[in-house]
Amino acid sequence: MAGHDLTPQRADDGPAYVTILVVGHLMGFALPVFFESFRDNPLLVACLLSAASIALALLMLPPVKGMFVAFQWAKGMHGFGRTASGPAISQETRCAGDC
Repeated sequence: MAGHDLTPQRADDGPAYVTILVVGHLMGFALPVFFESFRDNPLLVACLLSAASIALALLMLPPVKGMFVAFQWAKGMHGFGRTASGPAISQETRCAGDC
């Protein structure tokens, strides 16, 4: 599925919840380490961890959405299921000719 536009697939809030869960845990474990290293400058700790959180979340969101869409494809959910006329087709393929 490389190169396909996955934006119309419904992943809802699942990727955001998983991303927040992972990034929050990583930053929670990193906070005491950074605070010990930069005890004299708490503003630097806040800026570094904030920048790292934003960067990590933005890097994680597309692959996590891909995992959710792949799970939906594997289970035949949200437009990936079989139609009455034959094999499984995606919403993109279905709308390419008629929509």
